[in-house]
Formats: sequence, structure tokens, C-alpha cells
Amino acid sequence: MGDNITRCAWGQIEINQQYHDTEWGRPEHDNRRLFEALTLEIMQAGLSWQTIMKKRDNFRNAFANWDYATVANYDEKQVELLLRDAGIIRHRKKIEATIANAQAIVNLAPMTFDEYVWQYTDGRTLMNHWADEHQVPSTTVLAQTMSKQFKADGFQFVGPKTMYAFMQAVGMVNDHIETCDFKYIGE
Repeated sequence: MGDNITRCAWGQIEINQQYHDTEWGRPEHDNRRLFEALTLEIMQAGLSWQTIMKKRDNFRNAFANWDYATVANYDEKQVELLLRDAGIIRHRKKIEATIANAQAIVNLAPMTFDEYVWQYTDGRTLMNHWADEHQVPSTTVLAQTMSKQFKADGFQFVGPKTMYAFMQAVGMVNDHIETCDFKYIGE
């Protein structure tokens, strides 16, 4: 590394560093960025985060710069085009889930996606205190509750583990380990 910064173990990998240092665990309230975070977590299921980081710009292009109103109108022709795009994860169910999730976000109106997401933590970040990565859970009761409600509201591919990863990504929970130099961002 050479930068004398202490990071969570996964954030020490070069391709993950900027994301770890500037986004993960920080409260996010922009609706498009929340849609991006949810989509990236869905795409990551079963894959490494490095794979997602390598393809991030391609996802942005494939999904209309995270304009969920545009993505909500993608049809089968667009799905077929995306399935041929080697720059993204070509998984039909994940692509279809992204479109369904965009539709679900549009259907939340007049509530915004930001309001919908952050209602689960009353608009605040839940600060955790983990000595090391082995203590960080893969899901929680709150993530299970969110998963159930998201599914009821038309979201897809949003199981409890994906929801917890999403909560971490958008700063609903701060799971930086105690020794991480980025632990108290957002407090």
C-alpha cells in the first residue's frame, strides 16, 4: 500500500481503496446513488467486489447513468442487449431485477427512494464497533425486515444479505472496523 492508512481488510485491495475511503459507510441520500448502490450489491451476489469495481463504469452506462425512471422503461429488447454486453454481469435475473427495482422506485412516489430507505434507521447511521472483520455480520434482523418489505413493494433480488450489504454501502450502518482510519466518518 505505502500510504500509511489503516483500512478494513477488503479496502486494502487497490481497486477497492477509493470506494472504501470515499463512499462505503458514508450516509448517501441521493436517489440515483442509492439505486446504483442497490444495483451494485445485487450484481455482486456470488462474485467478488473487485469484479464489480472493474465493471462499475460499464454498469453506469448500461443503466442510463442510474436514471431509474429511464431504466424502469427498459423492455425485453433492452434486456437482450444487456445480456450481450461483456462489460457488465450478464445475468438475466439480476438485469431483470434491476429493471423491476427501478420500477419499484418510481412506484414509491410521492415518497422518494431516499425517504423509503432511511425510514428504517430514522435517518441516522447505526454505528457498530467491531474489533475485526470476523465480527461483522452478513445480515441482521433489520436487514431481514427491510428485505421482506422491499419484496412486498416490488423489489427483486433483495434478500437479507444483499440488504445488509446495501445498508453498509449507503451508510445506514457503519461497519468499518475500530482500527480503520475511516471508522467515524458520518458520525
